[in-house]
Amino acid sequence: MKITDVRTTLLTGPCTNDPFLREARGLRSAAFIEILTDSPHIGIGETYAGYFCPETVPAIVEFFKPILIGQTVDDIPELWRRMYQCGNFWCRVGLGAIVINGIEAALWDLKGKLLDQPVHALLGGAKFARLPCYATGGPSNYPKERLAQKMDHYFSLGFRGLKVGAGSYEPGQGWYFPTTATEAADFEADKLAFMRRHGGPEALLMMDAHMGNSPGGKAWTVETAIAVAKALEPYNLVFFEEPLHYTDPWGYAELCRATTTPIAGGECLTASYEWKVFAQQDSFDIGQPDASFTGGIGEFMTVAKMLADRGRHIATHAWGAGGSLMQNIHAGFAAPNTCILEIAPDYAGLHSDLIDGGLIIRDGHVLPPERPGFGVVLTDEIKRRYPFQPGSGEFNSVPGKILST
Repeated sequence: MKITDVRTTLLTGPCTNDPFLREARGLRSAAFIEILTDSPHIGIGETYAGYFCPETVPAIVEFFKPILIGQTVDDIPELWRRMYQCGNFWCRVGLGAIVINGIEAALWDLKGKLLDQPVHALLGGAKFARLPCYATGGPSNYPKERLAQKMDHYFSLGFRGLKVGAGSYEPGQGWYFPTTATEAADFEADKLAFMRRHGGPEALLMMDAHMGNSPGGKAWTVETAIAVAKALEPYNLVFFEEPLHYTDPWGYAELCRATTTPIAGGECLTASYEWKVFAQQDSFDIGQPDASFTGGIGEFMTVAKMLADRGRHIATHAWGAGGSLMQNIHAGFAAPNTCILEIAPDYAGLHSDLIDGGLIIRDGHVLPPERPGFGVVLTDEIKRRYPFQPGSGEFNSVPGKILST
């Protein structure tokens, strides 16, 4: 088997079927890399860059394509090394590494299909018979009655846990994001007290402060993050995600030391090199690598081990489309320190059509996937159904560039 071509497919479709997430986000874009061969098999990988800046992906894939033509998948780490070294001046971290992630995922998918094995088996086998999962719920939909309906919706889908954002979002009222220490601590504690009462003592609750990417771009200070984290201690969160910007690993470490609320983060970090800065500071109690963004499946496993060696767990991040979700599930099962998996609940066609029934969730837990490769399909019909719409990527609105989809 030889690789004969590498191509990029950009798609745009409904962000979700979740009525609560749809209040804030209508469309999503996605970027898939397909590796064609002189056999009937095609490898499919997704890069999470396709959710934010899809237009940039095809040119970067074309840059790396000559490295792969004529090669086999016998030694995927070597092909990754060649791509990474080729772009050494500009892809040690950042967009280059993120796109390489999608290419390398397609190589693993191809190898799994050739060997008729799921990717987690190629990574050393599933370390768990099942893993708990949670519904990633986006904003805290307000008023509180709406938030209660949101929780009930996810519980009705079989989830035992959910994650909501800091602040609140209310149609007609817009976003509210408290920034001072007292205001933020009081608001978030009041919200989590309500959620704990409504969900009961067994519900798995998480909160995401979105790395300071609040409306208006006013990130929390370390002092504010500490105040909020300590105010949340009575409510037994699984974790408190991204309360600080990623420019401050030392602030994250200070936050971890200051509270018993587990601090999570890392979805925006790329390549083990960048992760090492945070791991060595013990910046996270729970790391959140993304197997469509971190830099590759191999890099994901390196990061997982890096954190395990320091007594830390990982909780996969997965807010890409169906390829991203399945890449994270396979990598999560292969890593021995995974504690929980993120799942897009009530997902739409860019998940359901591609996964095609290969994801099994029972009693709030994900079972190890059994289909060859990542278990993702990308047919011509899917491509026709979700034609790419330029400008459909998500970004943080600023003057001159306002997100409207």
